[in-house]
Amino acid sequence: MHELKLMASDETLHKVIGEIEKLLDENQCPETLKMIMLVAVEEIFVNIAHYAYGGNPGEAMIGLDVIPNPKSCRIVFRDKGIPYNPLEKADPDITLSAEERQIGGLGIYMVKQSMDKVEYRYEDGCNILTLEKCIDENETDD
Repeated sequence: MHELKLMASDETLHKVIGEIEKLLDENQCPETLKMIMLVAVEEIFVNIAHYAYGGNPGEAMIGLDVIPNPKSCRIVFRDKGIPYNPLEKADPDITLSAEERQIGGLGIYMVKQSMDKVEYRYEDGCNILTLEKCIDENETDD
């Protein structure tokens, strides 16, 4: 597993995106699936940068791995911020207009809808959020 450890900030987002894009390219990930993965990664990383440490600086650790048969990409985000399980947040009512909907929750909803697997656990003082997406063209419905 390839691992990144860096400050969780808007300024380091480009490094995270670049590393994940490189891994996906090396594994012949189709463009449409790559874009889906990168949008999800941006959403999660920006949430860590903005909220995990209550406005204070903090680190994020990101593990990247490709699993064979079917080929899937697993991305594991770790932070030592405030314990928070984003999967417990109620899904937004997308039948309401943007003006009627409450603010927040749409990003994690999109991540849950676009990934094949999203799991959260809190372990050893760390929030750990795992995203997984099949990147094998022969195995996907995309």
